[in-house]
Amino acid sequence: MPQTDHDRVIALAATMQAADLVRSIARRGQANSGDAEICLGSLLQIDAPSSADIYGGILHLQAGLCLLEQQLQNPRDMELTRYVVTLLRLERRLARRNDLLLLLRNGIEDITRNLAHFPIGHSNTIARFADLYLKTLSTLSPRIMVSGDPIHLNNSENANRIRALLLAGIRAAILWRQSGGGRLTLLLRRNALLRETRQLLSDIA
Repeated sequence: MPQTDHDRVIALAATMQAADLVRSIARRGQANSGDAEICLGSLLQIDAPSSADIYGGILHLQAGLCLLEQQLQNPRDMELTRYVVTLLRLERRLARRNDLLLLLRNGIEDITRNLAHFPIGHSNTIARFADLYLKTLSTLSPRIMVSGDPIHLNNSENANRIRALLLAGIRAAILWRQSGGGRLTLLLRRNALLRETRQLLSDIA
């Protein structure tokens, strides 16, 4: 995967998009279904030719790019920042666990084979993504603590959607690492990342 600001911005925008969808479900019990399917679809793109192709093009990350621009310019949304930072930290732990990476790959391949019967947005597919999250990422620390309305959090379908989208957030975090993103990247290349984010938003305006 190329290690450019272009690819790093795509990775961060995708991470933020997934995290914001998680927050929306936790708070209101609903989220943009189109954006959610884009995030979940990225889990099936293991060998995509480019970062943008993982998400079917930059246009599908518009929501995440807008969030990223806001956070790079004036980082006030501490809840979203907490989710994203935790996802990035958790991915670094995952990268050291070949056993969990193999379990993830096998699980995703199994889900892919069943897409003809259960499309990406089907409750069965989402439940399988959620189960995969429980068997892998939930065994690592730091645990992602999702805040929201207990009425929505205690709903089993919402819980599955949240876990599936957290898994999609980890997929984006993997892309962040593959594109050269690290602990100091946001500090050292913040202005460059902001310029690239604005350029991508301008391209899809």
